[in-house]
Amino acid sequence: MILTPDIWWLPALLAAALLFDAVASIRPPKFIRDCLDGVGFPREWWWTLIVIKTLAVTGLIVGIWVPGVGLAANVGVVVYFLCAAASHIMARFTGMSFWVNCLGMLVLSFIVLVLSFSVRGN
Repeated sequence: MILTPDIWWLPALLAAALLFDAVASIRPPKFIRDCLDGVGFPREWWWTLIVIKTLAVTGLIVGIWVPGVGLAANVGVVVYFLCAAASHIMARFTGMSFWVNCLGMLVLSFIVLVLSFSVRGN
């Protein structure tokens, strides 16, 4: 089993995307507010998403060097976006933000997981 990423820059890329998302969520722009309101996520809990994304960023970066940490963080990010997608579908909020943001991040995190932790180069 591969416990450190073979392609280190892929988890770093995912971490950068999540960091951008976490920073944007501090004072969420309209499209993020609309998305969270659209799925019915309570405003008093929005801060938890910033914490979760920041912890994921930390895990992905630390996991470049510490065996198992990046793999666990990457799996957590995939699960996070699977839950987000399920929330969108259950709320019937499947507009542009669902297809671009939610599913886009789900696909990115899954590709990073597969390419970083299942392929071992020479």
